Amino acid sequence: MTHDRLFQLIEELVLHHSPSGVETEIDNLLLHRFQALGLDTWLDEAGNAIAKIPGRNPQRAIAITGHKDEIGAIVKSLGPDGRLEVRKLGGTFPWIYGEGVVDILGDRHTLSGILSFGSRHISHESPQKALQQDIALRWEDAWVETKCTAAELHAAGVRPGTRVVVGKHRKRPIRLKDYIASYTLDNKASVAILLQLAERVKHPPVDLYLVASAKEEVGALGALYFTNRHRLDALIALEICPLAPEYPIEDGDAPVLLSQDGYGIYDEGLNAEIRTAADRAAIPLQLATISGFGSDASIAMKFGHVARAACLSFPTQNTHGYEIAHLGAIAHCTRILESWCETAS
Repeated sequence: MTHDRLFQLIEELVLHHSPSGVETEIDNLLLHRFQALGLDTWLDEAGNAIAKIPGRNPQRAIAITGHKDEIGAIVKSLGPDGRLEVRKLGGTFPWIYGEGVVDILGDRHTLSGILSFGSRHISHESPQKALQQDIALRWEDAWVETKCTAAELHAAGVRPGTRVVVGKHRKRPIRLKDYIASYTLDNKASVAILLQLAERVKHPPVDLYLVASAKEEVGALGALYFTNRHRLDALIALEICPLAPEYPIEDGDAPVLLSQDGYGIYDEGLNAEIRTAADRAAIPLQLATISGFGSDASIAMKFGHVARAACLSFPTQNTHGYEIAHLGAIAHCTRILESWCETAS
């Protein structure tokens, strides 16, 4: 897949909302894409979108996950003036999005609102003055302005628990040479890799599950459900890898294989297989241990659901914000995993 086609695929995925637990928009697209390839496809009880590629040995199975849910906000309460009090959904902060349009995903209709922080031209008499100089902006200091009546919000199905995400026109990715920049690359680029694997892997040695996992941002709930119900010989999670001065990771087209994250260590034997697969594909691979991070794989391994787990990732700036990643690194993840699937057992 060329960088142009990969960019277009990720763009399509980004423009399908999927806040944790309300992932229907992306589910419909993924099920259609998997089914069009003739794969056995289903949505399980936890909301995971799954495609199965039968292997030559159906007694063994492996899985590759890429989570499809995105971070955002969740409505805490509705004010009589149409203002919504919201709190974080997953690892998000209001300053990531700034003031601007958000989509409020009501049960019956999607409404537009404005994430608001208050006026700048104020004195010490206004509590927002402290935000200009003294304290970090918190969700408790922000609100969503709708200009709707209580009856209008009710008619749209807006309630405590309604999800709020960045407006679609603000989410559209942009291209910076060989890089893609966008909100939600964290999940949508990983899902793009799953779709590419669904097209390219035809006859693996063992059964292969491609799992677009649900609710990863709120505890890897979808992956835990799936791994608790399927015996797997190996699990690989696709993820972003944060670029930060504390980690010896270079920006560019070389993916990153993790040995450890905030939930524990990954399996050294499985990591060796992935390094061998990268060598076969002549793709450079970076190695790292990081903290403040977890994946479907490390969490499933920590809870004893799988014996062997790994995390393959692509270097990303501004993680959980307006993310920037090299399209080549995303494409290389596909090629490495395609190579690994040829010999996995």
